[in-house]
Amino acid sequence: MKYYALYELFLCRMRQFYREPEAIFWTYGFPILLTIGLGIAFRNRPPGQVEVAVEDMPATAQIRAVLADDEGFDLQVASADECARLLRKGDVDILVVADGEGYEYRFDSTRPEATLARHRVDDALQRAAGRADVLQVADTHVTERGGRYIDFLVPGLLGMNLMGGGLWGVGFVTVDMRIRRLLKRLVATPMRKRDFLLSVIGGRMVFTLPEMFCLLMAAWLIFRIAVVGSVISIFCVAVVGALSFAGLGLLVASRARKLETISGLLNLVMLPMWVLSGTFFSASRFPDVMQPFIQALPLTQLNNALRAVILDGASLPSQALPLLILAAWGVIPFVLALRWFRWTY
Repeated sequence: MKYYALYELFLCRMRQFYREPEAIFWTYGFPILLTIGLGIAFRNRPPGQVEVAVEDMPATAQIRAVLADDEGFDLQVASADECARLLRKGDVDILVVADGEGYEYRFDSTRPEATLARHRVDDALQRAAGRADVLQVADTHVTERGGRYIDFLVPGLLGMNLMGGGLWGVGFVTVDMRIRRLLKRLVATPMRKRDFLLSVIGGRMVFTLPEMFCLLMAAWLIFRIAVVGSVISIFCVAVVGALSFAGLGLLVASRARKLETISGLLNLVMLPMWVLSGTFFSASRFPDVMQPFIQALPLTQLNNALRAVILDGASLPSQALPLLILAAWGVIPFVLALRWFRWTY
């Protein structure tokens, strides 16, 4: 029974999960609720009204007449000081000022919605002034499955959930066992350190397949996302990603002796990936000088691989590089954790 200790440790992890019913909610219920909530928040919807402020003076009467008749604009007429305050607080997207010969647009160019507001307001005023468009154009709105924002978002949410489950489900639980002196008791038994660490990772991996299935089913039933790739390929990418973050979680937890410490360390590891790894928008938006660092992050590669397989139907061999990077993030931290792991409190 060469692996008897590993088998018993694995059963121990399963019993711990079974005896804590709330863990079922945090493993399956919470990720589904998070996906539904973010999916609703970022669902496809028509552009909202443009919030426009105009000074209450005779020179702006024409502006007010044009914009007030257009349902695409929410017009606020106020004094000069009040208009400036509304713009400063972000209550309006743009302030239109009549300068005698034309109009001046005041807006924050770093806000995409303000830049869009500038073009929509200018287009409405120019047309009212008699501008004639030289070319005839037609708009075609693309809304098919696979090309919507929700289709881009769901694979990123899957990757983020795998990251959170791997880091918190392994790192936090391990430190909690150290604080409760469980590790001190286990180290006195005839087991190998490697068996314990593998059992922790294995216990987490048991929930990867049903967790992914539940999330994909919820996204498909509620948002009708397109799943082009093979289910087996999706599962394989998810398993490699989960192993990667489980190994990283072990490394982070290898020395921590307080829950506050492990909480801070896990947030420190996760925060850059939340922001940079392309969960809610493409990572290519960041400057080129940051791209080598961003592409080296495990969540970036996991999100890229999941989107390629789910949305484009990419094969596993075509995702060899992302999978190799994820494997490296799993193996190297596991080896380091095996060397540095602290058993006693």
